[in-house]
Amino acid sequence: MIDAPTPTERLGLIPAPARPVIVPRLDPVDDEPIGNGRPTKLPRRRLGKHSRVMLLLVLAVAVFAAVQRHQMGIGAARPLLLEPVVVASPLRLEGAWVMAAAPARIAKAVAKRIGLPTLGEPVAVSLTAYCLRGLTRRDHYVREGIVASDPKLFPLGHYLEIYVGKQYWGRFLIDDTGGAIKGNKLDIWTPTCREARLFGRVKGTAVLVPKPRGAAKDTVTTGRLNGRALAASPPA
Repeated sequence: MIDAPTPTERLGLIPAPARPVIVPRLDPVDDEPIGNGRPTKLPRRRLGKHSRVMLLLVLAVAVFAAVQRHQMGIGAARPLLLEPVVVASPLRLEGAWVMAAAPARIAKAVAKRIGLPTLGEPVAVSLTAYCLRGLTRRDHYVREGIVASDPKLFPLGHYLEIYVGKQYWGRFLIDDTGGAIKGNKLDIWTPTCREARLFGRVKGTAVLVPKPRGAAKDTVTTGRLNGRALAASPPA
């Protein structure tokens, strides 16, 4: 059996043989860097015409001043050296002992200097009453026998005794402060707000006293509003 001719054979087209690809030959590249490896230097900026004139003028003035100083005999100033002088006093004083003041005297002197009342010093005050609940400025629960004061005049944690006229109201603990309590104002705590409103404002006298030593807790703060607790207690 004879095979049929292909279309290419019928037309008489025969594919041309493939041409070989010619790769150009490259010379090997040297690994040496171009130049000396240093950064290129920028061109120097030359002085302008005016700059050169000013420089020459300054040099001329400096030279002229140096020549004038040399002609006038003016040289560099030299330090003036003086011999030390020793002064001996003919008086001889004996040694003296310096003793520090007692802490109580120091505290009293400091308080007097800055205007604070000292222990036992009577101070005229204006008395009011309040009935707020909760904690005091020193984080204690409110109770009878405490007052609110201005810490700049009556420091917190101190005790004071209050007198209204000749009546003694007892000993109070300064345990609270208030926004309206400034200067010589004292606010006495009371359990009833009605009593606080009826109390109003009363003038009295306050005296800072030391904390009693060895006293029971219920007798440290004996002060009450209007001094009613002392009036009701039987005499000793």
